[in-house]
Formats: sequence, structure tokens, C-alpha cells
Amino acid sequence: QVQLVESGGGLVQAGGSLRLSCAASGRTFSSDAMGWFRQAPGKERACVAAISNGGRRTYYADSVKGRFTISRDNAKNMVYLQINSLKPEDTAVYYCAADSRGIDTIVVAPDNALDAWGQGTLVTVSS
Repeated sequence: QVQLVESGGGLVQAGGSLRLSCAASGRTFSSDAMGWFRQAPGKERACVAAISNGGRRTYYADSVKGRFTISRDNAKNMVYLQINSLKPEDTAVYYCAADSRGIDTIVVAPDNALDAWGQGTLVTVSS
């Protein structure tokens, strides 16, 4: 079983930047694809970025392309989400998720089918 803990959220002005972190423990991190999801008030949770276990493949939702960058450090069991040019519509709880079946599963599988989730970190963007 893998445990995930997110950090790095907070209140930031529009146009600013944040780096979210997700620390993994409990099993071989380098075997898992990882994803960042977000859920805004009144909306469904959706994948905004994902990365393959080795880091060679990445995925970004159209709404965040060019502003968000996902990366991972397998030596430290960490995955990151760099968020630049923040917009008020980026306000959401951000979650990281892990799955041993690969990046395609992270992107397309229903939420309840993924192996593990973190507890979330809140990002609030003021205009």
C-alpha cells in the first residue's frame, strides 16, 4: 500500500506561482505512475497532469498546458507540480494519485479505480 502526502498549497495572487509536492511512502515509488488532480467547489475532480513511472511521458490537461509542469524525483520518492501564471480558476483542492498500471490509467480511469490518493492541498488564487 502506498501513502501520499501533499504540501505546498496556499493563498496566492493571480499571476503568481506555487510548487506543490507529494511525498510517497510504502512501496516502490519508481513503479508507479503519478498524477495531479484538482477539484474546484461544485465541480468534479479531474486530472490536470500525469507522469509515467520513469518520467519519460507526461500528460497535461488543455486548460493547464504551458503553465503547469509535473516532475518527479524517484530517489526522493517525490512528485511535484510547478504552477505558474496562476488564475482564479485554478482555485481548487489539489490531490496527487498513484497507480501501478501506468500513466494511461491515471489519465482515463475512474477516480475510485486508482491505487492511492493523498489528502489534498488547497490552492486559492485571488484576483
